Amino acid sequence: MTKDPCQEFHVSTSLRRKSQAEKVVQAEGCFGLSLTPIFIGISAVLSGYKTYLVSLAVRDATYLIDFTIQTVSAPEGSNGQDFLAEYIIKSIRWYEHRTFVKVVGAGLPSSLRTTSPSLCSRLWLELDIVPIVIQQPHEHTERIALWLSKRVDEQADSMARKCIMNFGPSLAPLLQVAWRGIVEVDASFQAPLISLEDYKTTCSFTSWETVMHYAKNLRKHKTKIAFFSSTPQGGGVALMRHALVRFSRVMGVDLRWYVPKPHPGVFRVTKNIHNTLQGVSPEGQFITEDEKSAIREWITDNGNRYWFSEGGPLCRPEKGGADIVIIDDPQMPCLIPLIKKLTPSRPVFYRSHIQIRTDLIKDPNSPQADVWDFLWQNVKQADLFISHPMPSFVPHNVPREKVLYMPATTDWLDGLNKPMEIWDVGYYGHLYNMKCRSERMTELQWPRRKYIIQVSRFDPAKGLPTVVDAYACFREQLEKHGGISIPQLVICGNASVDDPDGIAIYDQVMTQLETKYPHLLADVSVMRLDPCDQLLNCLMSNAHVVLQLSTYEGFEVKVSEALHAGRPVIASFAGGIPLQVKDKIDGFLVQPGDWRAVAGHLMELFTNTKLHERMSQAAKTGVSDEVGTVGNALSWYYLASKWEQKGPKLELLGNEQWVNDMARSEAGQPYVEGENRLPRSFTQL
Repeated sequence: MTKDPCQEFHVSTSLRRKSQAEKVVQAEGCFGLSLTPIFIGISAVLSGYKTYLVSLAVRDATYLIDFTIQTVSAPEGSNGQDFLAEYIIKSIRWYEHRTFVKVVGAGLPSSLRTTSPSLCSRLWLELDIVPIVIQQPHEHTERIALWLSKRVDEQADSMARKCIMNFGPSLAPLLQVAWRGIVEVDASFQAPLISLEDYKTTCSFTSWETVMHYAKNLRKHKTKIAFFSSTPQGGGVALMRHALVRFSRVMGVDLRWYVPKPHPGVFRVTKNIHNTLQGVSPEGQFITEDEKSAIREWITDNGNRYWFSEGGPLCRPEKGGADIVIIDDPQMPCLIPLIKKLTPSRPVFYRSHIQIRTDLIKDPNSPQADVWDFLWQNVKQADLFISHPMPSFVPHNVPREKVLYMPATTDWLDGLNKPMEIWDVGYYGHLYNMKCRSERMTELQWPRRKYIIQVSRFDPAKGLPTVVDAYACFREQLEKHGGISIPQLVICGNASVDDPDGIAIYDQVMTQLETKYPHLLADVSVMRLDPCDQLLNCLMSNAHVVLQLSTYEGFEVKVSEALHAGRPVIASFAGGIPLQVKDKIDGFLVQPGDWRAVAGHLMELFTNTKLHERMSQAAKTGVSDEVGTVGNALSWYYLASKWEQKGPKLELLGNEQWVNDMARSEAGQPYVEGENRLPRSFTQL
């Protein structure tokens, strides 16, 4: 191959643009600075002993904009450090700041990932860049020869072009649902965001050793685990499954996730079931027999067409099917009898993620009792009923020997939670404001003005009217107090394909503001957002106070996400929320609907700086491993390991235990005094 000459980047920003940018940041803060989104391709070829020719090619969605070629050698005394990753990270950061751009994605050949093993995770965690690893065509000799004949800058440009193909119009990686409905997370597993060593930093040594113990056992026995839920994107269940599949792939555990082909008409029915079980549906609204039949037909059709057929995840385990099956939430229970009919001894677990109004179910004439009876005819055939750790969420007719407790979880290194540099925070804040401007909505003025936020779906049970009333009362008190800048209020969340109530609840919030509090409209920002985890991260992590005022709730792990970011939380006594907030230590708990109490606590947090600082510190240091991905994997790995190898013996039954406690005890790693742990008092009857 012809030797490539060194080439510096040649694009630079005008002095006028730099001067304008400095004035904008000084006047409006980092949210005011507009950055141009770009993509980058990276390639490196060996040119000598520990010396590489490295090229970076910069592209927008259409054209090559800039490129560089540099000779990079390992510094003396590097002792095996990833010097290529260090050079590439520094070069990209320098280029972003010099030209006022935001690199969204970076394409690189699989050979470079091998040569520079820390590069992908550093791109993601340090620069907020999605790395797309492009596999080389090993099976085609001619294509391999063609690739090797290219100059290094040609290779880098090719990587940039192929990288762009993995992103959608919103510049988020495309969601991939493949044959049989298998969800291929992270752009069909082409985006290795997080390494094993990175995960290790998110939990205690004990948690890590325990999860490794069970993962080793699953790998040894080649245990196959399959999850089934209704949608691949949009809610808390989908977020947990994305994280669990990603982690399991790094761990070498065969864990897969399947969703049915979408049926928009059925989603209205499943949402009505969800609302009925939570007690927030219109009074007297029943699910008709035709609607129940529609759900049965939807699931049965998907099962027969994609999952029970030869090679499918629900065919017999000896023919390649899953050894352990987990069914998520009330959309999919009709699958359980079909699985048990084919393979009666195969373990099937039902995971309930919502607050079921068991008090209403006890009335045999209620819509709740009717819906639960429909679900229970299917759910009762499952081997375990796994609930959030609240006994009141478990209906009276579920045998207690089947009941286990497990909290909802989040991933501390995904887009929703990872720490971000101020450069990237400014990019997402500006995106939010541009979206607001396009919809004639109030823009955020942070950091000049503080703000209060609730991040949630626009759902009848999320208490959004209480949020507005509390802010109005707080504003009135703050204006009487005087001397403090008026904070803004943000209400936002992502939409979901199975959430037909979203628009109606959004309209309800806006009507409440326009009719009762028109004087607050200029200070309140209400937005339904396209999926973008980092945007929600930006908004949550920079809020002064986070609210979660749900009237009914499953667990709502957004509370733990806010605490992990060091934000004091004011939340309601609803569902699993009290398990996460330590009242008067890292936040405040109030009764659902008590907007006056919320306003009072907001006054405390905005007028008492020491209280806010003390709660912030308690919040960021007090979150349990149980609500992280490692803790979630630990629980599922334990259940899969025990049930697949030993079968449902008496000692493996639920009896209302916490799965995490069982797993830690079994591995010889019980909890010790002082270790962060969700309170068990709520489940000790």
